[in-house]
Amino acid sequence: MPGALAGIRIVEMAGIGPAPFACMMLADHGAEVIRIDRPGSPWNPTDVLLRSRQSVVLDMKKPGAVAVARRLIASADGLIEGFRPGVMERLGLGPQPLLQDNPQLVYARMTGWGQTGPFAGAAGHDIDYIALSGALHAFGRAGEKPTPPINLIGDFGGGGMLLAFGVLSALWHARVHGKGQVIDCAMTEGSSLLMSMIWGFLAAGRWQDQRGVNFLDTGAHYYDTYETLDGKFVALGAIEPQFYAQLLDRLAICDADFAKQDDPAAWPALRLKLAAIIRQRTRAQWEELLAGSDACFAPVLSLREAPAHPHNRARQAFIEVGGITQPAPAPKFSESPAAPPAPPPEPGSATLRVLETLGYSASELANLRADGII
Repeated sequence: MPGALAGIRIVEMAGIGPAPFACMMLADHGAEVIRIDRPGSPWNPTDVLLRSRQSVVLDMKKPGAVAVARRLIASADGLIEGFRPGVMERLGLGPQPLLQDNPQLVYARMTGWGQTGPFAGAAGHDIDYIALSGALHAFGRAGEKPTPPINLIGDFGGGGMLLAFGVLSALWHARVHGKGQVIDCAMTEGSSLLMSMIWGFLAAGRWQDQRGVNFLDTGAHYYDTYETLDGKFVALGAIEPQFYAQLLDRLAICDADFAKQDDPAAWPALRLKLAAIIRQRTRAQWEELLAGSDACFAPVLSLREAPAHPHNRARQAFIEVGGITQPAPAPKFSESPAAPPAPPPEPGSATLRVLETLGYSASELANLRADGII
């Protein structure tokens, strides 16, 4: 089946990280995503973020390339770019001319700091964006420095995924009202948005503005990871009283101190006791005892281990594309399931085919090639 987003055409300006991730999500579910690559772009068949695309190579430094790009973008429902503010304008591909070409165009801009503000023109990476939003301050153990959750929060959760949501929201608006718009998606604000529940806890007095002392940040003994007898780890998350009671029952814990589940003063001592218990068995033994129960347990699997887990295999959560194991498209749709992804395209492999769909003749394509534009 064609996927939930079949019929939508997105043009992607080549970049790295969050914008390609958003485009991957859209392509996974049936959108036609055409990536404008630079001349000499390397082909990396292991780059999962570039799956299910078509690639067109345009040399934007050549006179005439902008006209080709505008013609392509005018045929699309949306454009996604992840350059610093002002770059697209200097190329002649800013929002004003493109929205004149296509008034219903969704023009999506992905940056770390946003299009405006004192930091707008500065370089940065995920770690910087989530530092400014307050999110990074919350990650880490008590008394230790902040620990970045790799680049999941800024680049992908608060960046690419939020951008994909913004694009689909604006596409709906364009369909209903017949008018496109510009989306200013900033990873700083996206990472802050992901912390909304924590902001609510803070306002309610249920959260201390410190690392590692709260019930979701490894402050509590019942929400943490523990080392097993064989040097592996398990994760426990028995927050609710009924789940906590089942955890204690399964672990045969009769120590009265464990009744102090919600007493932060008791947490450090309870953690030491629980760690000693978990260290008595291997991860596999704990899986046999706890997996599938309401004790809120899971083994901590490595990237190599996760695809082989029975639950992930049953759900087909991981797939192989071009010999590369990778996450399957998500979420799952009952009426418009995603088609199997295609491997990342060789840069420029679809240039002629895509331009032909725009009405370029064989002689025009030959001239573009002769001029070094394609």
